[in-house]
Order: sequence, then C-alpha cells, then structure tokens
Amino acid sequence: MTPKISVHISAFNSDEYQEKIATLFPELELSVSKDRDTHEGLYECDVLIGFGPGFDDEIFRRNKNLKFVQSLGTGVDGIADRPDLDKNVPVASMRGIHGPQMSELAFMVMISFNRNFPQLLENQKNHQWDRWPPQVLYEKTVGLLGVGMIAEALAKRCKAFDMKVIGISGSDRNVENIDEMRSRDDLVSAVRDLDYLVVLAPFTPENKHLVNAEILDAMKPSAYLVNIARGGLIDDAALIAALKSGSIAGAGLDVFEQEPLPADDAFWDVENLIITPHTAGMSESYVRQAMPIIETNLRAYIDGKPEDMVNLV
Repeated sequence: MTPKISVHISAFNSDEYQEKIATLFPELELSVSKDRDTHEGLYECDVLIGFGPGFDDEIFRRNKNLKFVQSLGTGVDGIADRPDLDKNVPVASMRGIHGPQMSELAFMVMISFNRNFPQLLENQKNHQWDRWPPQVLYEKTVGLLGVGMIAEALAKRCKAFDMKVIGISGSDRNVENIDEMRSRDDLVSAVRDLDYLVVLAPFTPENKHLVNAEILDAMKPSAYLVNIARGGLIDDAALIAALKSGSIAGAGLDVFEQEPLPADDAFWDVENLIITPHTAGMSESYVRQAMPIIETNLRAYIDGKPEDMVNLV
C-alpha cells in the first residue's frame, strides 16, 4: 500500500486550515501545531504549510522527508533562506492575497496621523472637547517603495482619495493608478516631496536598512513613514532619532526586526509613532483568501505536476 502523503500545518489557526484541507483532500494525513509549538509532524511531514517566522533551523535540519513548503505569508523569509532546506524542495508563497487588508492598515495609519486620532481618543477619555483643523489625504503625494501586487492594490485605493501616487522601484514600467515611477537607485531624490512613504519592498540582504538616516533626512519634516513590509528594511536607530528630532512628522510600524517587540524596546516610548503588532496582512477572511492557492498547489503536488503550482519562488 502506498503510504499516505503527510501534511503538517503550523499556524495559530491551523485547525481552520486542517478542516478545509481535510474536506478537499481526505486522502492526506494531516497534523497541526500552533506557531512556534513543537510537534513531530514538523520533522516528518512531506508537505509543510506555515509562516516562515514561526519556523526554526531545526525543522529543516531534521526533516529529511520534506518535498514541498507552502508559506502562508507573502514572503518566504524563514523558509527559503534556511541553510538546511534542500534547494530542490519547491517553496510557494501567498503572493497576491494581501492587498485589501494591507491597504486598509496603511490608510488607518495615514488618517490617524492626519486627524491626530490618538489625541482624540485621549480627549474622549478625559471628557475634553478640543477641535482643530485636520490634514486630509486629498491631493497629497504618497510614495510606494516597492511596486508589486500590494502596491497596485494600495495605489488604486489612493486614487479614490485623489492622491498623487509615486512608485519607487528598480524597474521603470507603467502601472495602473501610479502617476509617476521613480528609480530606487536615487532614493534620496525620490522621497524629497512625499507626504507619505509606504514601505512595501521585500526583505533581502541588499534591502537591509534600505530606509536609513540619509533617506529620513531627505524627507519633508511634515512627512510620515509607514512600514508594512519587513522590519529589517528600516534602520531603527535612525528612525528613532528622526522622530525625536522632528525631521519627519511621524511613523507607523507594523513590523520589526525582533518580534514580538520586547517590552523594553525604545520604540514603545517614542512620540509620533503608531505601533501595530504585525497585523497588516491579517484579516478575518485570511483562510478563505489563502485556500485557493493551497488547494491548487496541493493538487499539483499530489498529481506530480509541480509545473502547475502557483507562486513558486
């Protein structure tokens, strides 16, 4: 008898994936664990499904059966960069599903700063009626650092607010809803006139601290930085210095080099900073968004047709 294909799902809501996969593929042997929990399935499965940051080197060192890894995130850091991952093992991402929720978080941050929403909440708590004229998104200029599918989704929504949208990329191409493309090779010039800089670039060794002191110094004092990509793209010390000196007006950070962000991290006490706990890509419908990719790739794996897999990296 041919042994069953074993699939291990590692996610905080792994039981939801298990239920849907079991319905679609009753022939599979499924096991689950929560993020960062240990489970024998991690070390024995043929197929591993989960978020790269929740994995560690031991999984890829011990698991000699692994034949396919499906990331549940748009990035594959924590998977493709593991030294013990067999380079012949295909890895796929969730690229393309995060546009709606990540766009909404970017807007939450921009509008919160424009309306000084943290102060409004504080005034409500203190029963204080205080009014001021807010900033608006109308006719403001937003720069999208990294022009992929999330940038395309965000650009469409920015145009609905009558914003000017600048794409900052290593390639010069026409993208719908982006008014102007600028070269990432001259990032200092590209950010000078922006009201908002939204970081969407992937994290690679070359992109480490892509936004550094020189870039922050080039931004307008009235500008805001929003990072919903990866923590390592920002030079933390330079950003803290820029916020404290007032060289930029504020920042919204959803991602950090160390996560969870330690309770004693300097970021917690910086003014003009909005911190969210890596939730930009999350939504109540995430499993539903992810399942078409999982279903396509599991079917291709079962049928021995890796060429039919989507989002391979």
